Amino acid sequence: MKYTYTCKKVTLNDSIKDYAEKKISKLDRYFREEDTSASVTFSVEKDHLCTVEITIRGAGPLLRAQTEAPDGDMRGAIDAAVGYIERQILKNKTRLSKRLRSEGFPASAPADDFEIAEEKEFNIVRTKRFSVKPMSAEEAILQMNLLGHSFFVYRDSENESLCIVYQRKNGGYGLIVTDEEK
Repeated sequence: MKYTYTCKKVTLNDSIKDYAEKKISKLDRYFREEDTSASVTFSVEKDHLCTVEITIRGAGPLLRAQTEAPDGDMRGAIDAAVGYIERQILKNKTRLSKRLRSEGFPASAPADDFEIAEEKEFNIVRTKRFSVKPMSAEEAILQMNLLGHSFFVYRDSENESLCIVYQRKNGGYGLIVTDEEK
């Protein structure tokens, strides 16, 4: 696995990066691809709140975890993020086994103090249909705020691509622009 580190508002010594690499490397058993990469972002917010974001990219699904730990406990935040990703893999092991290395999944549940119940199926409880109108990103954000939603789907009036605007957890807005697959 290849590692990329980013530090925001904090400088870290190599021991923290080595610790992160050691913990994340335990997830290697779930991946068959050699070109899998892990992107780790460290940041410290006001009140000494440490945030670690781990994103693992490979041939299969994208796995992501973002955790926070108080009082500069960067190692605790790393442990929590790696644990979160592993629980997601184990929770969805039947679906993911087609894309990830199947022999990496243990036969029994892990002996931790949490129970992992595999989801048998995704339960869709509601389906909505609506027309996707052409508009600008600003109009879509205004419409999203008027509706009180956290995201809004629209068609871009300039290039006709399907787009999604959403509210980010840390403030501001995000934009997802789709490309037609050829």
